[in-house]
Amino acid sequence: MKEITVGPNDSGQRLDRFLSKAVPLLPASLAQKYIRIKRIKLNGARGERDTRLKAGDVLQLYINDEFFEKPREDNAYLTVATPKLTIVYEDENILLADKRPGLAVHPHDGAEYGRTLIDHIQAYLYQKKEWSPRGENSFAPALCNRIDRNTGGIVIAAKNAETLRILNQKIKDRELDKRYLAVVEGTPKPAKGSLTGYLFKDAKKNRVFVTDTPQPGSKSCCTNYQVLESRGGLSLVECELITGRTHQIRAQFAHAGHPLLGDGKYGKLDKRYDRTYQALYSYKLTFQFTTDAGCLEYLNGKSFSVENVDFVKEYFPNVKI
Repeated sequence: MKEITVGPNDSGQRLDRFLSKAVPLLPASLAQKYIRIKRIKLNGARGERDTRLKAGDVLQLYINDEFFEKPREDNAYLTVATPKLTIVYEDENILLADKRPGLAVHPHDGAEYGRTLIDHIQAYLYQKKEWSPRGENSFAPALCNRIDRNTGGIVIAAKNAETLRILNQKIKDRELDKRYLAVVEGTPKPAKGSLTGYLFKDAKKNRVFVTDTPQPGSKSCCTNYQVLESRGGLSLVECELITGRTHQIRAQFAHAGHPLLGDGKYGKLDKRYDRTYQALYSYKLTFQFTTDAGCLEYLNGKSFSVENVDFVKEYFPNVKI
């Protein structure tokens, strides 16, 4: 239990608004609950969230110590009162989440604390009591792969350090098969083939450039694709990443003359369609281990996919994924 004495400068503030400043990691909905069940007391008695505080009032807070820490990247999960996750698969080692387009996976992508996929995953595991930050000392549930903010699809989270170590190596060794669905403009020819080239990343512009010949600082890139259906000047394609470069699918198809629908960075927004982000989804994941996978060997050969992809339903309703 911690006590906070209200000073003259905070006199006149509502109780709930004072708490949001004094304990910024405590979600507003949880603060209201704690006021209601008297885990937060005002002068030893129950208060109301709209009670106006006076100088000298004493708050007794019967809440976990971690809520009193300063907001940081590693404790942002505390600000998530109700985790919002679409879980594709979960066991004692991994969690596969279907990330919605528009959600950043990490704070490094410019998102605020408590507003990223990893924040929601950590909050979910913390509230399930599967993860105790104070007991783990150094390890926190972490993502093994990442996808662009405006791309949707499967993201892998490791629940323990051994899983994270194994999957990071498996991804490096290309022992995971990741398939994407994309809607592109026009019809790629041939209907099944590979896009190859060299990709150069311009960090300042946060974009990449694809060329047919090697350039200083560029890396080779390769995407296998298959056209599943074409209609109305658009094509639905399934993509297999052979290399995993930044914005690879988006940049390679744009370079080939078939930019992704809704991709304003590598193409042009088509006013005929109400899309402001790229039609790209990491929809299927298969574990294809060719070497020992330790505690994750049971996943070998297993495949997981999302049930619905919005742009498939909208533009290609006859295609079953």
